[in-house]
Amino acid sequence: MSRMPAIYDEIRKAITESDKSRYRMAIETGISEAQLCQFMAGTKGLSVEALETLADCLGLVITARPVKRQSAKKRGR
Repeated sequence: MSRMPAIYDEIRKAITESDKSRYRMAIETGISEAQLCQFMAGTKGLSVEALETLADCLGLVITARPVKRQSAKKRGR
């Protein structure tokens, strides 16, 4: 199961709550305003590198953690 939609939602929320304009974020991150607008509209995603850059600009940290998987016995195998 992909966690990207949750990450996208958190980044979008932080952008909305930020006191920085999209123009300022574009200047600071090198991500174009057009890309930011498409990302905010949900019509385009961003690369992992762009997400990390944007998160840094917003004071966020993206972390990866292992997913707890059910054992084969619990899945009925």
